[in-house]
Amino acid sequence: MFSNESTTRGLALAVTAAAGALALLTGCAGTEGSTSALTGATGAPSEPPAASERPSAPFNGADVEFAQMMIPHHRQAVEMAELAESRASDPRVRKLAARIKAAQDPEIATMTGWLTAWGRPATPEGGHGGHDMSGMMSEEEMAKLEKAKGAAFDRMFLELMIAHHRGAVEMAETELAKGADPQAKQLARAIESAQRAEIEQMRQMLGQS
Repeated sequence: MFSNESTTRGLALAVTAAAGALALLTGCAGTEGSTSALTGATGAPSEPPAASERPSAPFNGADVEFAQMMIPHHRQAVEMAELAESRASDPRVRKLAARIKAAQDPEIATMTGWLTAWGRPATPEGGHGGHDMSGMMSEEEMAKLEKAKGAAFDRMFLELMIAHHRGAVEMAETELAKGADPQAKQLARAIESAQRAEIEQMRQMLGQS
């Protein structure tokens, strides 16, 4: 009888200890930038699920700001690219604009998914119009681009998009220097590489050395 009671008591204590350890681990994972869902038993990162479904990866404020600012920045680039569909006269401009839209639309969705997974709003507290960000076009510049057609549109589009891309490169460089989320840094690296190449292409189209 004593033996059975001792065994039962021992099992209960073991279960209680295990539950306490699990609670401690769970509590530690609740802070910003420290989730263990993306690492395996060895600590190596596992294959991340889709951005809209994955749990929050290790992230910090720079990652959040990168997504919150790059989303409206990309949206304006897509808006500019859509104008080129009916206004550009140079087929190279139309082709470039189509490529920009095809690349940046999915990136907007990806970054929106990250903010949802991180439990962060799409815009910073207080919001921002976006036009104060590096490379963003003013409302006046966008209105002029919308009214332009043919060769005038082509030149204006290329000049404005070069400035726009340079702003995105700056934002990507900041993320690479200060961010923590591996997927966000990977996207920043891709944005920097692609947009530097497109800047050079647009400079050549404008006849710039």
